Amino acid sequence: MTTSFVTYEQVEEVAIITMDDNKANALSFDLLAGISNALDRAANEAKAIVLAGRPGRFSAGFDLSVMKAGNEGLRKLVKKGGELFLKAYLHPQPLVVACTGHAVAGGALLLLSGDLKLGIEGNFKIGLNEASIGLLLPDYAMGLAQRSLSKRYLTRATLLSELYDPMGAVECGYLDIVCAPEVLRETALLEAKRLALYSSEVFKKIKNLARGEFVEKTLNGLDKDISEMEIPSS
Repeated sequence: MTTSFVTYEQVEEVAIITMDDNKANALSFDLLAGISNALDRAANEAKAIVLAGRPGRFSAGFDLSVMKAGNEGLRKLVKKGGELFLKAYLHPQPLVVACTGHAVAGGALLLLSGDLKLGIEGNFKIGLNEASIGLLLPDYAMGLAQRSLSKRYLTRATLLSELYDPMGAVECGYLDIVCAPEVLRETALLEAKRLALYSSEVFKKIKNLARGEFVEKTLNGLDKDISEMEIPSS
């Protein structure tokens, strides 16, 4: 299945969801919807998931053509992004993210939505650069960062917009494992197959205990959260 630059395939009990728009994998409305639909399909057909990007790019973040067109479109897109990130973060199945290259802004948040985050060696940048370009970090972004990143790096990673190479991203908390590009897919698939052996009900319950309250509270406040977001002034 391929829709809106999102490909879905299944290897045994693992669903492999791949984003590839032939560009920077900017998070457009279509791409967000495609990922969301693929997660729904995986919930019915698989026991674990690998989410990957295109070679050299995981995602460059939200679609700038929408973000720059007006505050209404910006807020709608940031809301849709938040809904997807939180959906992925609470997805009942193990979610292995294969970060295939750069993961910036919204791309970094999608990365943080996973349960196990794999990256590759290379000259790639990972992180949240919103403050440096005059954009507010929504509550869901700060929440994901606070729950995933090392406390030692949190100020640098959010307020100071520091970007990291893959090894630095491990130390900061964006990634768990770094491997050679040629073995990323194989490694991610092996990890997902291992996690697919876990009890589905137990995994779902533990994830909900760990994350459910945060996700519910953040979703309930999402409209208010994004209401002050604006296009950065030049």
